[in-house]
Formats: sequence, structure tokens, C-alpha cells
Amino acid sequence: MAHALSINGAPSQSSSSGGRFSLFAKGFRPFFLLASVFGALMVPLWLLALEGVIQPASRFSPMYWHAHEMVFGFTVAVIAGFLLTAVGNWTQRETAVGTPLALLGVLWIAGRVAMSMASLLPPLVPVIVDLAFLPALAVVLARPLVATRNRRNFVMLAVLAALFAANLMTHLDTLGVAPGWQRRGALVAVDVVVLLMLIIAGRVVPMFTRNATGRDGIRSIPALEALTIGLMALLTAMDAFGGLALDRAIFAVLAGLAGVVAVARAFRWGTQHVLRQPLLWILHVGYAWIPLGLLLRAAGEATGGVYSSMATHALTAGAIGALTLGMMARVALGHTGRPLAVGTPMVAAFAAMTLAAAIRVAAPLLPEQYLASLVFAGVLWSASFVVYAIVYAPILVTPRADGRAG
Repeated sequence: MAHALSINGAPSQSSSSGGRFSLFAKGFRPFFLLASVFGALMVPLWLLALEGVIQPASRFSPMYWHAHEMVFGFTVAVIAGFLLTAVGNWTQRETAVGTPLALLGVLWIAGRVAMSMASLLPPLVPVIVDLAFLPALAVVLARPLVATRNRRNFVMLAVLAALFAANLMTHLDTLGVAPGWQRRGALVAVDVVVLLMLIIAGRVVPMFTRNATGRDGIRSIPALEALTIGLMALLTAMDAFGGLALDRAIFAVLAGLAGVVAVARAFRWGTQHVLRQPLLWILHVGYAWIPLGLLLRAAGEATGGVYSSMATHALTAGAIGALTLGMMARVALGHTGRPLAVGTPMVAAFAAMTLAAAIRVAAPLLPEQYLASLVFAGVLWSASFVVYAIVYAPILVTPRADGRAG
């Protein structure tokens, strides 16, 4: 089982490291670098747009441009890097390296450029360019999964299909085909990413913790794993198809129940043993934002007020921010043959990300300091990814330290 879930080694010796320059030797390399640079830039740009200092040529409002690009730009880049690498390990077949991988990266970049200058282009051009990446990624991943009949991980293809559908919803709104779907598409996209994080966290967090601490009692509880994922999948489907036609109390109960079960499933994950290991505690902290976000959503559905905004940013700035940063740090080390340990700069980045999320989530409670809170949180968020880019760029573009392929 550990081998099936491992993402710390290369699937084979068949792929070439490409000489001294190895950026396209494995999927995580270009996409983690792209994600870190984009993540560092997008939040300051959004803050400038929010204040009217700049006006992006997007067909979305500044708020939805920010939401769209943080999910379908930044988060999808991290997902792509992770899955291109993990599927290779799960199937023992390569996904995309070399020129095909570079072309995937170019397609992702084209989507970001198209979205930033959409109002200067014919209406369908940015839509087509932005929507093209996820199907292309799905095809690349489907080939080894289907060829090896790796049914357990077909769920990853379903996740990409759901993200594509959510992205399509946002674009149909901007085209005037489906007014009001922009908000629903953004909500469903966050739901799908949370569902993916729940699936991946359940596979790797207890395993990483057990392997690092040597404590055999750390394990997952299968019934709670299934229940957590099932509840989140149901909530996602209700957001996609139920919308305002359902009583908000139903959403409150379901989100609250999902949050409680998400806490219970992690009870045996050994969180108390990770405080001295940054590569572990950042993952545990990132996971903790998920049940907190779900419980805040339950409060928002039941009572309204500021809780809905707090829930959104607990799941995005908190869970997505911390889990992506932590996984990008660990995967890049493991897949380049380096020790699973980080230095002071990355520990500081983990701390900054945690503080950024806490400030962003709490910002609606501080109306007089709201803008200052956004700026402070944004600076910390961007600093985290700037540090990652500086520390990891040399690792991502050079061959593995152990001489292996990948």
C-alpha cells in the first residue's frame, strides 16, 4: 500500500533528465515553479486592482478575476504538477516529460495571458484558450491510468472533469449565456479542490507522519475516510445542482457534519508528534483549515453574517495555501533525491503562510482594519511563495541529486 501511495520516487529510469537543465524532466518541476511565481504575483495584483490602481483587461470583476485565477490558475498548476508526477508512480508509466510537458506549460501560461487581456480579444478566444488546459491534462493522465486499469485513481479524472465544468460555468456567465453562474462556478470549483485535498490528505498525511515519526499507531480509519469524502462529494453536488432551490438549513447541516467528521478522521494522524518537523506540521495545519472552513460555512448558512467569507478564505488562503506550499516543498525534495528537510527560509515561509491565512480569515471581523488586514495577509502570502521560488528554483531546474532520472 505504501508503494501505491508513494510520490517520493521515480516510476522508472526511462525518462531523461535532459542534461544539466532538467526543468521538463518531471511534471512537478515546471508547474511548481510556475505556481510559486504566479501565486506570489497574483495577490498583490488583485490588491492593486481592488484599490483601482490597475485595471486588468479581464471580463470578470476584480473579485471574480482574483477568484478565477487563484483556482483555475494557481491551484490548477499545483494540481497538474502533483498529478503528472503521482500518476507516473501509481502506474509505473511516464505521463509527460520533455516537449509534451513544455507544451502543457505553455498552454497553462496562454490561459493566464488570455484571462488577463480578455476584454481586448474576441469574446470566445480567452474562453477557448483558458478552457483548453484541463482537458489536455486529463488526456495525458488518462493514458497511463486506463492502460494499467488503475481504477482506484480514475477519481482524479473525475476531479479534472468537475473543475472543467466549474470553469465553463464561469465563462458562460461572462458570455451572457448563464447569468449568475460565475459565483456558482467559483463555489463549485473550491468544493472540488477541497474534495481533492481531502482525498490526497487521507492518503499521504498519515503515511508521511508515520514514516517520519516511526509511530505505528498513526493510521487512517477507513469508515471515516469514506464518510468524509462522501459528505464533501454530496455538498459539492448540492452546490452544483441544488443552489438556491434548497433550504439553506440543509447546507448548514451537511457542511457542519462534514466538518465534524473531517476532524474525527484525523484523530489518529499523530498531529501531536509533528511540531519539530516543519514538512509535517505545515501539512497538518493546512488540513486543519478544511474542517474549520466547513464549520464556518455551516455557521454562514445558518446565520449569515461574515462567516461565509471567513469560510471561503479558510478553505482557500488557509487549506489551499498551506497544503500546496507544504506538498510542493516535500514533493520537490523527494523527487530530486534530496533529504526531506527544509532550512530556516522555508520554515519562515510556512509560518508566514499560516499567519497570512489567519489574518485573511479574521479580516471580516475587523471592519476598520479590513483593507490593512488584506494587505498584510497578501504580503505574507506572496512572501511565502517568493521564498519557495528562490529556494526551489535551483532544485527544480537541475538534475536529481542522486543521479536518477526524473
